[in-house]
Amino acid sequence: MNKAVKIRQTYWVPLSLLVVLMAIVLSSCSSGLPKGGAKTKSQWNSFEEAKASYDSIILNETTTDDLQDLGFDPYSAPNVRILSYLDIIQKFSPNSSVTNDELPPSVSTCLKSREKCLAYEATPSVSNSKRVGNVVLDLLKFKRERIRNGWNFNALIVIDHNTVVYKIWSGVPLIDEEETRRNPLGPLQDSVGTAVRSGAE
Repeated sequence: MNKAVKIRQTYWVPLSLLVVLMAIVLSSCSSGLPKGGAKTKSQWNSFEEAKASYDSIILNETTTDDLQDLGFDPYSAPNVRILSYLDIIQKFSPNSSVTNDELPPSVSTCLKSREKCLAYEATPSVSNSKRVGNVVLDLLKFKRERIRNGWNFNALIVIDHNTVVYKIWSGVPLIDEEETRRNPLGPLQDSVGTAVRSGAE
């Protein structure tokens, strides 16, 4: 056995052990995988806080000044959209099949005020995502697992002559999803199978 062969053998064994050790460590830890998040800024830190502020709005009593204290004022709170009466028409009557008589009475009356009729739309939300699972399989694209969680709240507040006359809300109090993508050939192919599971299932 010549000297070159002996040198290769000398370094090959510890190098192989190092590779195996690294694979074991990485496979048991997902902290090195990417994380991400998105947030529509608002004064609320949770769905419950946003809903509580919304519930404090009293029809035909709450004014635009009151909305400022509740976090729904577009001039003092971020990401609150102002809708004109034309925008409101599109919200409630997206097509000609919806007649004015089918609108909520307070909205129909408000629209007759034209420029004095407007609406505030708030859509606070929080969305966090991170990849979990086996780091080696993830990096080589054989199997990628991602979890998403957060919440979102949508509020539409119709205002006639500076007084709230109509409100409606929707949203998701708890977002909890898991997504799995599998690639049998790893980096040699695109994702061939994706499974998404909701926490509500």
